[in-house]
Amino acid sequence: MMSDTAAPPLPWYRQVAAALAKHPYLKGIGTTLFIVLFFGAYFYLLKEPAYPATVMPFTLLDRLIAFQPLAMPMYISLWVYVSLPPALLSTRRELYGYGLAMAATCLAGMLVFYFWPTVVPVANIDWAKYPDVDFLKNIDAAGNAFPSLHVATAAFSGVWLHHLLRRFGAPRWLLSLNWLWCIGIVYSTIATRQHVAVDALAGLLLGMLAAYWSLRQRMRVGVTGKVRQTHPQDQ
Repeated sequence: MMSDTAAPPLPWYRQVAAALAKHPYLKGIGTTLFIVLFFGAYFYLLKEPAYPATVMPFTLLDRLIAFQPLAMPMYISLWVYVSLPPALLSTRRELYGYGLAMAATCLAGMLVFYFWPTVVPVANIDWAKYPDVDFLKNIDAAGNAFPSLHVATAAFSGVWLHHLLRRFGAPRWLLSLNWLWCIGIVYSTIATRQHVAVDALAGLLLGMLAAYWSLRQRMRVGVTGKVRQTHPQDQ
């Protein structure tokens, strides 16, 4: 027997918990495999550029944002941040669509890296004084600068997280926290001198456009994923 009124949605935190419990193996294996494949392609292009590299310009914005080694934890936190949107998706269809959209975003950046290799300008900094940042720079060299895929994937994730949190009815403080985290990651790419402002702005544009395009496609096919509470009389 069906009730006369629609069941109210679950509280936001219960919707989040329910989404996290869906397809844990697919999410865990899929996210890990995606990151491994991404780094394989990224480091290949970094070590084997097809053309001579262009040095990106150091602008006024770069001068205004001083080198800040304490930004390292925020920079590294990207790998937690980008794992959150897929973790909050409930269906295989959503996960596959999200994965394809993120892959297309990264592929767009990789194509630029291939046809137009770029590097950040040499900074007048003694990296030996900052072993954590020095370790990062020994792993991730100055290439593959424009657009910053670090920023692009953060922006892509930020837009999707905002969408998902609003869908769950999350409070404003959590929406604000999401954007503060995203902005912190963008800031950290410049503050650690991994990128210059031009790289970050290009990455921001790429990530935002890709996220809004993918969400528009998602809405067009009617994927909502809203979790509603059910009652015994609805069964």
